[in-house]
Amino acid sequence: MTTQAQRLDIHAVDPSAYEAVLAMEKYVGASSLDRGLYELVKIRASQLNGCAYCLDMHNRDARKAGEDQRRLDVLSAWREAPGLFTASERAALALTESVTRIGEAGVPDAVWDDVAREFDQRTIVALLMAIAAINVWNRLAVSTHQDLPDVA
Repeated sequence: MTTQAQRLDIHAVDPSAYEAVLAMEKYVGASSLDRGLYELVKIRASQLNGCAYCLDMHNRDARKAGEDQRRLDVLSAWREAPGLFTASERAALALTESVTRIGEAGVPDAVWDDVAREFDQRTIVALLMAIAAINVWNRLAVSTHQDLPDVA
């Protein structure tokens, strides 16, 4: 298997850059957003962005937190398994996909309407910040070829 060398270690070069993104993460962590849903959002965005580092991390985190392996296995095709995901999870996953792919079609009204039906405005803000944060992490990790961590 061929691996690409890591191009840049952002944290080592400029820890304040890393801290700026971490502040977004801390905001979401302190919000009322359900932690299990937060992991699903991070995994789905990372799937779309092809971020191996984040997929490795967040799938492990989700399993440690008790997420069902079957749900993780089919997350990339969640629309084909609606019985495995709640209405609020489906709304959040659709929003995650729309925001992650914002340049394709924006956020369609139907997606927004589903989110607004499932979450209050404060939770929607937290959800949008969660989606924005994981997209920043994904872009940093993919562009720098961030090495996967050694896992025991």
